[in-house]
Amino acid sequence: MSKCIKMYRFMQTLFDDESLAHKAAEIGQAILSARSIRLTDIAARMKGSSDAGYKRIQRFIAQADPRQALWRLFQEQAEFVIGDPTEIERPQAWKTEYVGTLKDGQTQGFWALVLATPYRGRAIPCGLITYSSKTIASGLDSRNLNHFRAFAELKDLLGERPVVLDREFSYLELLENLVAEQLNFVIRLNLGSHPPKFWDGDGREVALTISRGETVVHNRVWYKGKVCVNLIGTWGKGFQDPLWIMTNLAAQAGQRIYFARMKIDESFRDLKSLLGMTKLMNKQQPIMEKMLALLFLVYAISLLVGEGLRDHLYGELLGEQQAVPEKERIPGCPFRKKGKKWKRYSGLFILLKQKWSLSAHEWQKLVSAALSSFTSMVQHNVRTHV
Repeated sequence: MSKCIKMYRFMQTLFDDESLAHKAAEIGQAILSARSIRLTDIAARMKGSSDAGYKRIQRFIAQADPRQALWRLFQEQAEFVIGDPTEIERPQAWKTEYVGTLKDGQTQGFWALVLATPYRGRAIPCGLITYSSKTIASGLDSRNLNHFRAFAELKDLLGERPVVLDREFSYLELLENLVAEQLNFVIRLNLGSHPPKFWDGDGREVALTISRGETVVHNRVWYKGKVCVNLIGTWGKGFQDPLWIMTNLAAQAGQRIYFARMKIDESFRDLKSLLGMTKLMNKQQPIMEKMLALLFLVYAISLLVGEGLRDHLYGELLGEQQAVPEKERIPGCPFRKKGKKWKRYSGLFILLKQKWSLSAHEWQKLVSAALSSFTSMVQHNVRTHV
């Protein structure tokens, strides 16, 4: 059975202009076929000559902004929103204006700050901004300002939902900004060479000490003496170091949410290893961001189809009297449980890398179910952004 996903009906829910929806579908199918975001690779998989395909991609990018469409993937039912930066290496891009150096101070590249909502152990992107050491140095910009801009755009969507962040966001200016915007947050502490300091209500410094197997809670402590947070630390089995989290929610609730967020890295691995996110070659930052957003749309569509395929191939049917814990049941499939292979592979990996065979009817049923889920996801009132 062909692994081709006819994307027009998916893209039709994202782009109101029918012509743009057709172009987005053609380019999206070529991205999935090429498993690359490089324009020449995509054009080679489109109908007609590569030159004609390349020109169609350029016309689409000039006419449409997939970054706006991406915001429509925000899931209203999500318990929290994930913010996570990922490094994208561009080792040969010495003359590209938006490419700087990464954390090691040597490798050429930039950061993509991706905003996403959780979905079955992965995450579905709904927004992004990009920045680098060069873009920060070239104007009135900074890493902090880019972070503030991203979360300010989220304010109307978040409501009471917390934004969940990793160690890169463990700094005072961001906390003050989140408090000023009245946003809830769950943030892992950066306990590097200069760990943050906290004081209790009596002005005593709080020691971040913990033993293996222990959980410690410090309620209403002051981060650098300026922002009131709840702290929770745990040193679980198999962890080399303890993990500390600060939040303005109840400490235990913040810890539960952060552990649910930790699978986001799997999504980045899928995007890089399965869909070629690191093969970006665009010379202009706006075009690069539009192509990234289009890749994220293709990823979301493929993820939904792949998860349906995973359930179908590796979900084990339950007997009428078979008692199975809820966590072993497949979400949305009350009569199926998670088999060994279901747990081992992601839906996208199964879709793109494994050999499998379905009848045309079975495949169409899976794609139709994914389309229904995708349509429900995007057809709600969400303010769009650029």
